[in-house]
This record gives sequence, C-alpha cells and structure tokens, in this order.
Amino acid sequence: MNAEPLLIVGILTAIFVGYNIGGSTTGPAFGPAVGANVITKVMAAGLMSVFFFIGAYTIGPQVVTTLGEELVTDTSIFTLRSNVAVLFFIGGALFVGNYAGVPASTSMTAVGAIAALGLATGELDWSVLGEIVVWWIVAPIIGFWVAGVVGRYFYPRINAWVAIEGSTGGEPMISVDRSSVVPRLRFGADGDRREVTGAFVVVGIGCLMGFSSGTSNIANAIAPIYGTGDVDMVTLILIGSAAVAVGCFTIARRTLDTLGNDITNLPLTAAIVVAVISSTIVVGLSAIGIPASFVVIATMSIVGLGWGRATRTTTLSDAARGEETRVSVGALTAEEEGEQSPDIGEEEPEDIPKASDLFDPSTTARVILMQNVVPIISTVGAFITFRFVPIFGF
Repeated sequence: MNAEPLLIVGILTAIFVGYNIGGSTTGPAFGPAVGANVITKVMAAGLMSVFFFIGAYTIGPQVVTTLGEELVTDTSIFTLRSNVAVLFFIGGALFVGNYAGVPASTSMTAVGAIAALGLATGELDWSVLGEIVVWWIVAPIIGFWVAGVVGRYFYPRINAWVAIEGSTGGEPMISVDRSSVVPRLRFGADGDRREVTGAFVVVGIGCLMGFSSGTSNIANAIAPIYGTGDVDMVTLILIGSAAVAVGCFTIARRTLDTLGNDITNLPLTAAIVVAVISSTIVVGLSAIGIPASFVVIATMSIVGLGWGRATRTTTLSDAARGEETRVSVGALTAEEEGEQSPDIGEEEPEDIPKASDLFDPSTTARVILMQNVVPIISTVGAFITFRFVPIFGF
C-alpha cells in the first residue's frame, strides 16, 4: 500500500479511538448528573462534546507532544503502518471496556500501546516513561490525601451548604425547551431555587471533568498520527474531537448507566468533591504534558474522602493517646445532603453505614477488573505484534 491510503486508514483508526474515548469518559463526567435525573443523556453528551473540545484545543497539545514526539527517541518508527496498529490496539482495548459498560483508563491504554512500540523497536525513552509512571503513582496518592482532608474537616460543611438532591419525577431537573424559535432552559416543577442552583453545580462539575478529559485524552487518539508529521495538530484535534462527540451520543449510554446507577450510591455532594479534586489534578498534569488517568485518581479520591469522613469519630488527641479509630468507606452516606453533622469526636462508629451501603460489590469488582485488563490488552497485544510480526520490518 502507498502512503495516502495508509494515512486514510490511520485517520479512520484514530476516529475509532476517539469514538471509544467518548464512550469511556462521558460516564465518569456526567454519570452522577444523569443518575440523579438532573439532565438527560442527550444533554450530557452535548455538554461533554463541547467541553472536551475546549480542553483538547487549549491544553491538549502539551500531552500530544509528549506521546507523539517525546515518549520514543526516534519518531521515524511512527510509520503509517505502525500507527494503524497502535491505534487499533488502543481503540480495540477501549471498545472491550465500553462493551462491558466500564470506563477504562484511556491514558494508560494509549501509553501502553505506544510504549510497546518503542520497546519492541528499542526506541523507548525510559526517562519520559518513568516520569509518566511516577506521576501515575503520585497523583492518586495526592487525590487520596486531599480528599481525606476534605472528608475529615470540610465535607460536612459542604454537605450542609449545597443540599443537592436528585429529581425523583420522570422529568429531568434541567432540560431544553424547544417549543419556541430560541431554545431555552426549563426546570423541573418540583425544584426550588436552591435545588436548581445545586443542579447547576453538578452539571458545571461535569463540564469541568469534560474539559479535563479533553486536555489529557485527545492525545490518546491522535498522537501516533501527529508523530508522522503528515497532518497538523489543529486538524487532528478537530477530527479527534468530532469522533469523541459521536461516541458521547452513542456508546456512552452504557457507561452513563454504570456510573450513574449501578456502581455506587455516592451522594452528589461527594461526587462533586471527587470531581473537583480529580479534574484539577488531571488538568495540572496535562499542562506539563503528563497523560493522566482520571479514573484511577477519582477512585482513590473516593476512598480518601470516605476514609477522611469516617475518621471524624476520633479526635487527633484521642488518636495520639492510642485509642482505636474505627472507620468505614461507607461514611460518605452518613448524612443526607443538607444535614448538619456532629463535630469531630461526637459521632459513633455504629452510626456510619457499611461499605456495602455505598458500593455494589459485583459491579465494583467488574469495574476494577476491566480497568486493569484493558491497558494490559493494549500493551501486550501491541508489543507482540511489533516484536514478532515481520510485516512491520522492525
């Protein structure tokens, strides 16, 4: 095959990757809002598409440069043929996760496939990979401790302030009225001003998550093609973002159901805290060119928030005297939204729900399994292909 048909195949494969990124990232961003019936899946898909593009266009090029130019020492290995294979493994592995309704880590999946190409050809820049992996370890730890501090000292105050509750009726809390020439927002009849404000907060946080996803994940679709130098950055960002939008409106419905309804009863207040912490970390890492895994950071933030919330049963002075601290990750559901909680040390451990009240064990196990399996499929499949298949000529 000559270069032009291969370039077309490569772009089509990048579109396939972008499609699956849209499917895997919409759930974490807007699952809580959709699960609480604040907005519809269609509105979630539209908002995700717009804010993903904004993030991809503004900060995304930093991560594209890292994966497309710096992760390997010789970008000549990014031939059109190898790019098609890399993108195939990224998209195929993500499709497995999306089909299972699980939002896998797109950054880990993409870095794994590109690193496998570099390893198989002897062109992997170990220092760059090491820096990425170090941040993959450090970022979730930061998320855990920041969320833990919030859970222990600030979460009850935030919980009492926001008072966000989902819409229990058939109509979403926020929808679009298209009956007139100019569409306008329509609010549920049962919602007062405070609830509507809370709903806007939930949606706004979803938009922030969509933006952070664009800053990090656009590179996973277009970095190999960009590495060839055949297509300019802006064109690839437009193509990749359009593909993501298609995924948002189609296959994302499965991950929206998983994160909005199946995996957890996480209160919206807790979901907001986790989203703000995780998105801020991802945007910060993207700004320095590090592809970050929002899924992993958010998971550790949830655990940290629950741990911090549960440690409120013991004061620091009691802990210093060696008194036992009994905690439960189910602590996030200890009070309803808007309810003032007792001071630190005044709560009883038996008042804190069990972990099973927060997570659905079978769904959670499936999510954890697939989040590890998907990057492994991409990395191992790509390495075996580039190392042992003669057609690539490495």
